[in-house]
Amino acid sequence: MTHLTYAIGDIHGCADALARLLAEIARHSGGREHRLVFLGDYIDRGPDSAGVLRILQDLDRTEGGRARFLMGNHERMLLDAYEKPFGVTAWLENGGRRTLTSFGIHDPEELPRAALNWMSGLDTVHEDERRYYVHAGFRPGRTGIDPDVEARLWIRQPFLTEDFDFGKHVVHGHTPQKTGRPDVHRFRTNIDTACVFGCLLTAGVFTGGAGPAVEFLQVGL
Repeated sequence: MTHLTYAIGDIHGCADALARLLAEIARHSGGREHRLVFLGDYIDRGPDSAGVLRILQDLDRTEGGRARFLMGNHERMLLDAYEKPFGVTAWLENGGRRTLTSFGIHDPEELPRAALNWMSGLDTVHEDERRYYVHAGFRPGRTGIDPDVEARLWIRQPFLTEDFDFGKHVVHGHTPQKTGRPDVHRFRTNIDTACVFGCLLTAGVFTGGAGPAVEFLQVGL
């Protein structure tokens, strides 16, 4: 296991904040070996979803397997809008119009094939020796990774209210914390700190020890 992992919460089109957070991670790591885990929701609502996807795709090409990129429910909604016409309205009403604008287009069918292919290939969960990483969470009641992909992308309750031990600490996003502070519990940590709503973009810093982050790196808009 890489002993220094940075998990990055929901970006939602905030490309400038992402670039500054990556610079802060580079400063913090100081050349030490590390891994990046992105928790999904890269697009929609914010001003530059196209820019976020460019940054992440460049990282995917250059990081040599040290970066993991998970799918969020907004990536799923975009893919549904492209693949299933009945999904277009739901996506557009949840920030999709700003994503199209960032690409300079008006129709989901005009989205770049490279971006669509990249998003469609994203995993919905990542695991290391100490933690599970997922966009939304798991259904309480069984240890280990929840096999329900929809839950991984969409769940809030009862995941957020039941103090359940899944066997490893769960690192997630999806539910924005408009205080700008990560929501830290015994068995889970939420690092969606509502950047697109005017708060902060957060990276949790995790080491080889079990449990929550040892610290958090944050940047504002």
